[in-house]
Amino acid sequence: MAHTLSAKKRIRQSEKRRLRNKAYKSKMKTLTKKFIAAVNSGDLSVAEESFKTVSKEILKISSKGVIHKNQAARRVSRLAKKLNSLKSA
Repeated sequence: MAHTLSAKKRIRQSEKRRLRNKAYKSKMKTLTKKFIAAVNSGDLSVAEESFKTVSKEILKISSKGVIHKNQAARRVSRLAKKLNSLKSA
């Protein structure tokens, strides 16, 4: 258990950040699942709209430092690949 005031404050801050980061990651995963569902259903217009939303959100999350920028780029790239495969089919 922390004894100093600064250590106690640090614990409070890190807990707030942990919960905030958890919420961001959860939102990202939910949007990704919605996009994949749209791709699997074969609805191109819904998939394109969903892709715009999820890619914007992933890049915003990476700018806040929740995930690394390379991880964000990788995720967006993989989703774009799925969208392009739907377009070509």
